[in-house]
Amino acid sequence: MQKRLVKTGNSLALVLDRELLHKTGITAQTKLEVSTDGDLIVISPLREGRRGEKLRRVMSRADATYGGVFRRLAE
Repeated sequence: MQKRLVKTGNSLALVLDRELLHKTGITAQTKLEVSTDGDLIVISPLREGRRGEKLRRVMSRADATYGGVFRRLAE
C-alpha cells in the first residue's frame, strides 16, 4: 500500500484507510506508539497489557537463569 502525506496546518498527516484500521483494531481512541530507527517509521497500537505481561515473563526467565549472576554483580 502506498500513501502520501496530507498537509494539515503546519504539519503533515498520514490518512489511514478504514480497512487498515479495522484489521489492526485501531480506533480514534487508540493510543499509538511511533518510533524510528532513523530510516523507518513504525506506528503500532499501544497495547500495554500484553507488552507488560511479555516483559514480566522474560524478566522471570532471566531471573531464573541468571539470578545468581545478577546478585553477584550487584555486590
